[in-house]
Amino acid sequence: MVAPDPVDVRLLSLVAEMGRAAVHEVAARLGLDPREVAARLVALSANGLPLMVGVECDPNGIRAALAAIAHQPAHQPPMVSPPAGFPSGAYQVQGTPSGTYPPPPPSGPYPVATPPSGPYQVATPYPAQQQAYAPPMPQRPNPGWPQNPPSQPFPAQPPPPPDPAASTWGPPQSSSWARGDQPHQAAQQPSPPRTPAAVRTGKVGGTLQAEGLEGEYLSIQLVEVVDPADFLFTAAGYRLQEGERSVVVHTEMVNKGAQPFNSLPDLYLVLVAKDGRAITKAPVSLSSRPPHRIGVAPGETAGGHTVYVLPENVELTAVRWSPRPDDTARTLTWAVEP
Repeated sequence: MVAPDPVDVRLLSLVAEMGRAAVHEVAARLGLDPREVAARLVALSANGLPLMVGVECDPNGIRAALAAIAHQPAHQPPMVSPPAGFPSGAYQVQGTPSGTYPPPPPSGPYPVATPPSGPYQVATPYPAQQQAYAPPMPQRPNPGWPQNPPSQPFPAQPPPPPDPAASTWGPPQSSSWARGDQPHQAAQQPSPPRTPAAVRTGKVGGTLQAEGLEGEYLSIQLVEVVDPADFLFTAAGYRLQEGERSVVVHTEMVNKGAQPFNSLPDLYLVLVAKDGRAITKAPVSLSSRPPHRIGVAPGETAGGHTVYVLPENVELTAVRWSPRPDDTARTLTWAVEP
């Protein structure tokens, strides 16, 4: 077996530590592209390493998506596949071609006349970047010639039709590709008016309002904190080390906006110890307490349980949620009574 490169060594070390995890979680921990992580894991598995790369989907949703693609118009270009290899840059999404639109024909009849004697001022071409049309310089009317009709602004060009594949599966590499149980909402659908949440702290059982990184309007409730939860942990077949205890946190997220939340609801849900230390979740799930799934569609309520393993003598003071670890402006905190 050929020795892996340094990136593969880091990847295998993290997989051995986590045991079982989604590809996007491993990619987030390593700071790599999910496609690169998936390709490396498949290659390492093919080389004989004892690991298995799986996929989870909704069969009915996949069949519906394939049927929608089969009925798309013939003139619609197919989805462009990423090049072979391990791309590290951002995925390029097809959009409106660059360049200016040809000017539309003038509306209404225009009187045709022979050019008058003397100089005649010609208007400059209309700039493509200008939004409002600038009226021409006033000219002295000639009583012997008919007056020009007033200038009108250029009519707005209609937007290009949306891509049926993107409308069915969502943007590439988003959680909408892995979720087929909810219809994809159009990105141009207007979202309801929102007001920024003023309350960022609460208690166990309380509901707080938050906003995601892409403008998602979310409502998160800390339903329950089971501390300790050793009986649930051992009943699922796991074993705690000497001096450890487990904690299970139950949360529910409601997407009240029109923008889908394309991530795990508890990806950055942490416990806060009395000394201020943050305790991240353990890469395990309990059969009696199902975990969160990736993505929350507009109008959907998603619930799940998060498992933590920590020393027995650590005293907890709060549960903290944030869309990103360094984003303190959107952080929510629930106090935990001892």
